[in-house]
Amino acid sequence: MSDTSSEEVLVIANAPTSTADSIKSFLAGGFGGVAAVLVGHPFDLIKTRLQTAPPGTYTGAVDAVRKTLARDGATGLYRGVVPPLLGVTPIFAVSFWAYDMSKALILAVTPNRKDQTLSISELATAGFLSAVPTTLVTAPVERAKVLLQVQGQGHGGPQYNGMFDVVKHLYKEGGLRSVFRGSAATVARDGPGSAAYFAAYELTKRALTPAGSSSGDLNLGAIIMAGGTAGVAMWSIAIPPDVLKSRIQSAPTGTYSGFMDCARKTIAADGVGALWKGLGPAMARAFPANAATFLGVEASRKLMDKYF
Repeated sequence: MSDTSSEEVLVIANAPTSTADSIKSFLAGGFGGVAAVLVGHPFDLIKTRLQTAPPGTYTGAVDAVRKTLARDGATGLYRGVVPPLLGVTPIFAVSFWAYDMSKALILAVTPNRKDQTLSISELATAGFLSAVPTTLVTAPVERAKVLLQVQGQGHGGPQYNGMFDVVKHLYKEGGLRSVFRGSAATVARDGPGSAAYFAAYELTKRALTPAGSSSGDLNLGAIIMAGGTAGVAMWSIAIPPDVLKSRIQSAPTGTYSGFMDCARKTIAADGVGALWKGLGPAMARAFPANAATFLGVEASRKLMDKYF
């Protein structure tokens, strides 16, 4: 999943039972994603700037926040917010579909199973597989988002006027290959990240569900805790590939030949510690952003169930 991601989608243990349920899940996921972006984008911007800025630009996350506010004001913390907002609905829609299809695939290849309930490892596998088709939406959205987030760090002034201006320039520069740059790194981040997310959510949800009750009986506090824990689990392993993704997507054409070349050059230039740049903002964002996601999903789903 995208920082907006992919990685921050509500886990539905069972596939939708009707077209109406599928539509409600699609819309609820969109509302949850918007909530996650609005809460988490400032953290994400600081993370991206720490990951991509030349050594010595910032002394840490607090310094990055201070300099961003001094240069652009409070609205500067939302630079690049349009791409993830516009990409939230299709990203979440594809994630829900891909996750359900992956679960169905696992059931199909194990026809003689006695229990139709998927294990934690099987849910994690479904989560990993869901990241592959979702990347078709996530990669170009994050490419535009990263470029908008990092512009203004130097002294050359803004290069792009908005998301569509970014996409136009990228396509003119190198066609679809340029627009989708960083796709492999996105899968490398969101595959394991989504696996950890789905597994952590299910484990937390089961732990917080009293004996004799269903997971649907979770209260608000439990939903927040399960979602927040899932986000922390994802970002605890997703930062290294996220650093490489941000560098690949923000660097001038020709800087890196691929994911492994970026990893090699990053370690050679800045040390292994560079792979963990932005960990603080990412972890600070993980819990509240995922809590917002689940609150948005649950609130909108209840509203739709009440009136439709």
